[in-house]
Amino acid sequence: MAQQRVLRFPEGFLWGTASSSHQCEGGNTNNQWYRWEQQGHILSGEQCGEAANWWLLAEQDFERAEQMENNALRLSLEWSRVEPAEGQWESATLDRYRAMLMDLRRRHITPVVTLHHFTDPLWFAERGGFTRVDNLRFFVRYVTHVVTALRDLCSFWITINEPNVYAIQGYQTGGFPPGEQDATTALLVLRNLMQAHVEAFYAIRALQPEAQIGYCLHYRPFEPANPLSPLDRSVAGVQDTFFNWAPLHAGETGRFTFPANMLLSPIMRAAGARDYHGVNYYTREVVRFDPTISTEAFGRRFVRDGVERNDPGLDGNFGEIYPAGIYHVLKSVYKRTRGNKPLYITENGFSDVQDNRRPRAILEHLAMVHRALREGIPVRGYFHWTLVDNFEWNNGWYVRFGLIEIDPETQERIPRRSASMFGEICRANAITEKIVERYAPEAADAIFGPTRESGAATLAL
Repeated sequence: MAQQRVLRFPEGFLWGTASSSHQCEGGNTNNQWYRWEQQGHILSGEQCGEAANWWLLAEQDFERAEQMENNALRLSLEWSRVEPAEGQWESATLDRYRAMLMDLRRRHITPVVTLHHFTDPLWFAERGGFTRVDNLRFFVRYVTHVVTALRDLCSFWITINEPNVYAIQGYQTGGFPPGEQDATTALLVLRNLMQAHVEAFYAIRALQPEAQIGYCLHYRPFEPANPLSPLDRSVAGVQDTFFNWAPLHAGETGRFTFPANMLLSPIMRAAGARDYHGVNYYTREVVRFDPTISTEAFGRRFVRDGVERNDPGLDGNFGEIYPAGIYHVLKSVYKRTRGNKPLYITENGFSDVQDNRRPRAILEHLAMVHRALREGIPVRGYFHWTLVDNFEWNNGWYVRFGLIEIDPETQERIPRRSASMFGEICRANAITEKIVERYAPEAADAIFGPTRESGAATLAL
């Protein structure tokens, strides 16, 4: 009998899903995203409303995560609930978060808590938010307050989610609040967010020396449409450097690369200010020179015809399903960073309302993660975006990333086929041939390799 092929993951590998407060909790009416909705900027015309109703019923979805044998779950705290007015602290909010974290721990699910996931209290936004360096003290004060209150229940913190996306979408391309289109301001906001992470890191370290503390960047490779075109190569290189590697370099060294270093002051105490690297990966970008797009360094991003792709969304932003990209990103992040820090895939997901591409996409991306592990890259966990469908920022309910389908009107949950598959992977701590045969038999060679006799042996952490 032929040996069953299998890709085993290291003992202790974290398997879970990722989410954010505004997209899941419902009832958040005191942050800048709520105001953005009220101003009519959601492309679907919808408002967040109750979202996935986690503020009242999160534990019901935590039970679903437990049934999938997830051993970790990433969620975020809503600053505007904790501190609805400057200096006003809501103890009832922290009581609710304590209840959520206690429920996760009872289920033997490690909570991974993000302290800032795109949303700012209105009072903070009205002070200029992260455009002003003197506002960083408010963020550090909030971090100190919540970590002091919750450190007995959580020791794994993500300070800031995707500072590169927050800065570029909000201040350069204008798709997120406040909708500005100024590259210089975007750079300043990015620099201040990175400094905010550093200050938060040291504040948490003083309160909780044993904590795991980091931040996560969004990575997407930018590739020239025509590799032989100097113009395509140039604009793709500029976008790739600015979006992916300048923030990482600044986080590692305290200094941005040229020419941003001519505009921005150094990030103080940056070197060493992380215990791990969070990697959010969804897709790649193919870039063609276009002199009409000054806000994006004269590069037009597009998806090639004929490739497997996500549901595009109303802004066409979700792109190609490109598994090799997660391997290349993990390899590049590890090569460019210092101190042999572990990596966590803090987000990876697929916009697929029919759930007819997601199972294969998960399997092929995880096979690429396994490839990185075999090459010695210390990946320690994978968080799928997301557990249940949620309010997808400026796309509203139009796109669906959840392993579990949700009807936002009735709050009914229907597990998708990919939820069953993800649960099988988590239980096995592996991709087995039986799982592939059940969910994506056509991808077996892509996952295991056409000539491999058997999968790799168990990897040790």
